[in-house]
Amino acid sequence: MGMKPSVQNALQEEYASALKSYLVHPGEDGLHRAYAVGRQALAEELGPLEMAMLYHDALSNLLPDSDEQTMQVLREAKNFFVESLTPFEMAYRGFHDATSALRRLNEKLEDEAKRIAHSIHDEAGQFLACVHIALEEVARELPPKSRKHLEEIRQLLNQVEGQLRRLSHELRPTILDDLGLLPALEFLAEGVSKRSGVPIAVEGERGARLPSAIETAVYRAVQEALNNASKHAQASGVTVRVKRGDKSVVCSVRDDGVGFDTSAMLARKGNRGLGLLGIRERVAVLGGTVQIHSAQGQGTEIIITVPLEA
Repeated sequence: MGMKPSVQNALQEEYASALKSYLVHPGEDGLHRAYAVGRQALAEELGPLEMAMLYHDALSNLLPDSDEQTMQVLREAKNFFVESLTPFEMAYRGFHDATSALRRLNEKLEDEAKRIAHSIHDEAGQFLACVHIALEEVARELPPKSRKHLEEIRQLLNQVEGQLRRLSHELRPTILDDLGLLPALEFLAEGVSKRSGVPIAVEGERGARLPSAIETAVYRAVQEALNNASKHAQASGVTVRVKRGDKSVVCSVRDDGVGFDTSAMLARKGNRGLGLLGIRERVAVLGGTVQIHSAQGQGTEIIITVPLEA
């Protein structure tokens, strides 16, 4: 199985115990226990074939007094069952490997974005500060009438500095690393609202920090959703809601714009379609889901759900 023997034995014992208990007293409690065993097996990266082996071993141990013919049937049934699951195992392993690779790629991209953002903020900021100092020195040597042109240059530099600061924050907002998801979303909403003129409200309770990967994924998903809403929705308002539960965090982005046909949009090769697909792919890496509810003239709501458990 690729697990440590102690972990493997513990999982086998728990599976067998849970199955025996359920067969004696069937009910919801037993099914919840089965679900918990499945979650543990998933965390240990077991595949369908390994789960089939756990089941067969547990079932065989529950039938110690069976005759040889029955045990032979069980052994042959196991071989048949395992073989039938082989395509699922291959698909699962392929998906697992692709998901792991995508998660590593996302992490590398975020690290690179952070590095570039800090370079823009620090190095470009220092360079512009030197230019401002040089302009001040030049201004002292010019007559008052000529200083007007330098003031115009200074205003242009201020605009450049503001654009660089905005670009730095959008590449990787330091507030996300320092303060967490909700403050970062509030900062993001403020920036998008200023550029688009669309009021954006952010609702949610501040609490304990979420895992960094989840904060980043939700932030990027909301960023894409707000960009879509501000560019395409023709909305008069957008609301972002974040709610943390015991097992998952749910974030919704709701606008009152023109809406769209979700099936056609997701199938379309274009900026908005690819943006929504990007949201799904980024969230799926963490085992999350994205629901999109929209219709012509009825606005759009994107609901992002990410599990908190590994």
